[in-house]
Amino acid sequence: MIGPDRRRGRGALSNHSGRFDLTRVEENDGWDIAEQRPAFRTNVTNEMAKSIINRNTSPDIAFDRSINPYRGCEHGCIYCFARPTHSYLGLSPGLDFETQIIARPNAAEVLERELRRKFYSVATMAIGTNTDPYQPAERDLGIMRDCLDVLSAFNHPLAIVTKGTLIERDIDLLADMAGRNLVHVGVSVTTMDRSLSRLMEPRVPSPERRLKTIRRLSDAGIPVKVMMAPVVPSITDHEIEAVLNASKQAGATAASWIMLRLPLEVSGMFKEWLVGHFPDRAERVMARVREMHGGKDYDAAWGRRMRGEGHYASMIAARFKIASRRLGLAQDLPKLSDDLFRPPMRAGDQMSLF
Repeated sequence: MIGPDRRRGRGALSNHSGRFDLTRVEENDGWDIAEQRPAFRTNVTNEMAKSIINRNTSPDIAFDRSINPYRGCEHGCIYCFARPTHSYLGLSPGLDFETQIIARPNAAEVLERELRRKFYSVATMAIGTNTDPYQPAERDLGIMRDCLDVLSAFNHPLAIVTKGTLIERDIDLLADMAGRNLVHVGVSVTTMDRSLSRLMEPRVPSPERRLKTIRRLSDAGIPVKVMMAPVVPSITDHEIEAVLNASKQAGATAASWIMLRLPLEVSGMFKEWLVGHFPDRAERVMARVREMHGGKDYDAAWGRRMRGEGHYASMIAARFKIASRRLGLAQDLPKLSDDLFRPPMRAGDQMSLF
């Protein structure tokens, strides 16, 4: 594993090769001499996108299309199910995922081109379902802001998921879209414990700061759902009622949850993290996880992967349902409008007679 000084402020404890690498290189020159190695620094590189709208047909996901302005995420959440996507790039799902960020500076341009296609059929666009569009790189690059400009101009419905308080920068655009029933936002709050949050999601704003974001979005008329995603057995499960109560007070009107998911390389990295930070309960946590997935670390079957099965999973679902009902939190935000969609005219376009 990587020494703590080199990974300070990061979530993963290692940088193992991805599952597609056929070889693993280890160097040992025979001299037992400590070497000074540089810390892992964030590096942002550009990728010119050829297409930007991703499609999915998974029956247990509420959207069929999404946009990812970035690959990788500096937030560094150890539980992030998107980590294995870095393996497709020949990079590690570990520290590379948090430090080697791929930006798509032409995302808005490609998005506009795809929305203007003759046979494009509108439905809610999801952003933030893989990596966070409001991670630190967005502050300088503004790719998400450019995409919002396009979606607003087209009157396209949009659902955003984020942990980043940088979304407050775009309240002007989002409030205008909300006035046309074109947007709602899901803010992820996994714990109210600042210290725990710093261990699990090291470069994410504190829980208290995210609650302020919920308040500011709500005050601007933007519908907000709190998302306790994931619920981590024996680590955050005792906080369900506290998270929902604080989020309701901050202005959230709906709530949802997802159980901890450990697909592919995430399983090994999460277990490393558990042993490194919670050795006293690591076995108990993984026992709960396996109990919900038929003895495995993860079961990718549709309908089960998000919640798990068994007594423990049922108990968590019941607690969440009771707490949400008591607080008046809906399961879903109101359906967005898709009947306003229309490509805006460009210079030189012929006006319609109707």
